Amino acid sequence: MKINLLDRNNNAAILLAGILAIFVGVGVARFAFTSLLPSMLDDFLTITDAGVLASLNFAGYLSGAIFTIFMKDINTKVRYFRLGLILSVLTTLVLATTTNETMWLASRVVAGFGSAMLLIVGGALVMVKLNYEDKTKAMGIHFTGIGIAIVASELISQYVLKSGNWADAWLTLSLFAFVVSFYSMYILSFDKILKQGAVKHKLSKSIFSTYVILLILAYFTEGVGFVVQGTFLPDIINSLKGLDGYGSLGWLVVGIAGIPSSIIWMRLAHNYGSVNIIIVAMALQMVGILIPTFSTNMYLNLLSGALYGSTFIGLVALFMHLGGKLAGKNPIVLMGSMTTAYGIGQVGAPLYSVALIEYFGNYNSTLYVTAAVVFTGILFLVYAKKISD
Repeated sequence: MKINLLDRNNNAAILLAGILAIFVGVGVARFAFTSLLPSMLDDFLTITDAGVLASLNFAGYLSGAIFTIFMKDINTKVRYFRLGLILSVLTTLVLATTTNETMWLASRVVAGFGSAMLLIVGGALVMVKLNYEDKTKAMGIHFTGIGIAIVASELISQYVLKSGNWADAWLTLSLFAFVVSFYSMYILSFDKILKQGAVKHKLSKSIFSTYVILLILAYFTEGVGFVVQGTFLPDIINSLKGLDGYGSLGWLVVGIAGIPSSIIWMRLAHNYGSVNIIIVAMALQMVGILIPTFSTNMYLNLLSGALYGSTFIGLVALFMHLGGKLAGKNPIVLMGSMTTAYGIGQVGAPLYSVALIEYFGNYNSTLYVTAAVVFTGILFLVYAKKISD
């Protein structure tokens, strides 16, 4: 079978373009910040700056996610997808070329918006373009891009840091993102303007049953659970006795563990039920969050990274898939509500984190609070199961 990677309608080309877009929007515009945080903290950033910048990045992502709910037309999606690529590259270039505080604050908000265009709108374009009967497995492959993006941006960053500084790393990342953007922009478009009659379904309030509200609350707690390690994990590991310098390896493990995770979790959900598997994944994530509070063992802390990487990507896929199934004819409303709840968790978590880190001088209290929030999410889901049985 001949694979032509320049054919806009070839499934392999579509998946590659989607994964490269995730590299730009998630690897470069979002998670490279986590990767480079230890060297930026050593130089000019304070932990409070880091928390505020992370919170603003998620606020930008949240605004983008809500904005996508109102995009009905596929041609509009293509335009905003392209805008997302441009914004992700330009905002990374800002971090490489200036240390102006206002510019950094603004660039993190805009980068968050760009990430949402590439992850959410890009995912929608991939789904529309793929020509498979059942697209579930192919979309599983698409979401391996999150793990691949973390690994690729981490390897590029660490390679540059060997002989350069964090600004050189940002510059290199923005150049990589700029180059691969052209491919994604070319493949994830259409040969002609598509005429699409948007089917309008009446918004039904009955969709928000107690069960669904509990699900949304649980997804909020997962937004909190995702952020603390997603922002600080390399620095958490570096701050432990005897583990200084192992943070980047821990973050690499996060990406590697994340690559197959959504495929594995979705298969388990198919066999054992979505809510059961979400509870298992959140329990494992909770263990991963707590490991650095009781152990300075290198292998256990690398396991903490592996548990984080293997759960956070899978949990997004699991919650979104379940939300889509429950929503029936109106998936965009429920998915929008879930994404908003998750986003509020993401925006709030870095702010309480830095307050606790500043007050206690270490990460333990932040990790305890975060684990407690995730545990509350598990309780919501257990109760949701009880009322649905």
